[in-house]
Amino acid sequence: MQHELGAGELLDSAGRLIEAGWAPREVRRYDRSRIRAGAWRIKEWDYYCILTDRFALALTVADNGYLGFLGTSWMDLVARTAINHGAVRALPLGRMNLPASADRGDVVQQQGGVALAFRHEDGGRRLTFSAPGFDGGRGLSGELRLDQPPMDRMVIATPFRENPRAFYYNQKINCMPVSGAIVLGGETIRLTPDAAFAVLDWGRGVWTYDNTWYWGSASGLVDGRPFGFNIGYGFGDTSAASENMVFVDGRAHKLDRVEFVLPEGPLDGAPWRFTSKYGRFEMTFAPIVNRIERINLGLFKTFQDQVFGRFSGTVGLDDGTTLAVRDLVGFAEKVRNKW
Repeated sequence: MQHELGAGELLDSAGRLIEAGWAPREVRRYDRSRIRAGAWRIKEWDYYCILTDRFALALTVADNGYLGFLGTSWMDLVARTAINHGAVRALPLGRMNLPASADRGDVVQQQGGVALAFRHEDGGRRLTFSAPGFDGGRGLSGELRLDQPPMDRMVIATPFRENPRAFYYNQKINCMPVSGAIVLGGETIRLTPDAAFAVLDWGRGVWTYDNTWYWGSASGLVDGRPFGFNIGYGFGDTSAASENMVFVDGRAHKLDRVEFVLPEGPLDGAPWRFTSKYGRFEMTFAPIVNRIERINLGLFKTFQDQVFGRFSGTVGLDDGTTLAVRDLVGFAEKVRNKW
């Protein structure tokens, strides 16, 4: 079953999801004041990942209740290296004021020598970032324009069976062309919209304490056409809808279940495989580098393996045609959080 959401409020007066399901655009209104849970249980974040054939850049602002985080990560796909750098904020409890919509409201945050700003502008978004302490003082900064033409996205509202007031409202906006410049260690790297593409992971919700998720994403050009996908599962009650979706020329093609078949041993040590109901998403994934994050702060623990590499395989579109994909840069991850 793939139930499409209608328009309206996300939560009722008791803090429960009014409707579970998916949509190709933001149709439900997130209102933090309707949540009926302690502020330490509310998790909100904006995560951007910019992908090219040579590197990937990830920028994160997260208010996870009792812990806030500003993060920058650089993945060199030629050298096969990954570097993380960030700053934490104790007990933000919503005071980071992340916006209630993925389409309105800016994010401007500074903490511990890291400054991140995600702003809306006509026809797109502008990301600015500065982390002088990145990589032991090498430094990372830049300003990027993300074009956002009219196009579908992945939106999903997911409940949790074990807690009727827990939910996750998530949006993934793929295939945003990127232009601008990144300065890494004094070297200026210029990006052009025909060779760099971004995805936004926008999440708001009340989570249960111990969860594992699997997520995969890619954005780029296939046969000269804008192409991307979002796949994943692992938490919550997804009986109403999956988050699996393919995007071609700005239009969404909804998929049912997609299974991640992970390699034995290190997650970057051998290819991954993806298979789907009805055979509409059949891919292999050749790892290049694993962005590993291990944080253990007692109550808060996260174990992240975000593997960057190349996808190859076939995708079945809604009209019955099949699209072949070869060596498309993206990532696949396994994350376990206790939060």
